[in-house]
Amino acid sequence: MERLFQFSLFAFTSLFTMVTPFGMIPLFTSITSQMPLHDVRKIAFKGVLTAFIIMVLIALAGNFIFDFFHISINGLKIVGGILFFMSGYDMVQAKLSRLKEEGQSFSEFVNDFAITPLGIPIICGPGSITVTVVLFNDTRNVIEKLILFGVIVVVLLITYLLLVGSKKLLSFLGDNGNKVLMRIMGLIVMVIAVELMFAGLKPIVQDMITVK
Repeated sequence: MERLFQFSLFAFTSLFTMVTPFGMIPLFTSITSQMPLHDVRKIAFKGVLTAFIIMVLIALAGNFIFDFFHISINGLKIVGGILFFMSGYDMVQAKLSRLKEEGQSFSEFVNDFAITPLGIPIICGPGSITVTVVLFNDTRNVIEKLILFGVIVVVLLITYLLLVGSKKLLSFLGDNGNKVLMRIMGLIVMVIAVELMFAGLKPIVQDMITVK
């Protein structure tokens, strides 16, 4: 039981940190600020559902994909960390990662936004994909695999609730508070990215310098 509790806690904190629902609130609010609540809920649900499908598929097919393309977990950590760092840098600069394309209607933009970049890579980004694959590989039995999928559901449910209530949250902060929150979360994301990169780089360097 202790192993299951520790695994559940570690999986939750790791996924929640990588998904960083607070960090996506400013971007989500800026896109949906003029929309009615039922449309906001629809977009948030569609984005969360997209992220859930991707994370489950990646967890189940991760080993096959890695073996087929000869990709290592450590390599994924490094690349994921680099991409995550770039996303964090954009947040620090208070930039939107995707803008409406020329000739695209607002309804089309919002519909596309729910899938990408909201579903992937904002909710289900390189960091969360990497963590999901690593955690799935660390599971020892079916119970732990089910716990992992349960943790994914809980984290995404929290994300959905935060996105739906993002207007009320940011109404207390204002525009300046919005930008400050985005920059703070951007710094956190960048720190996580550095840790992720070094976690993947360390074993590779150790293998290179090990004298056999």
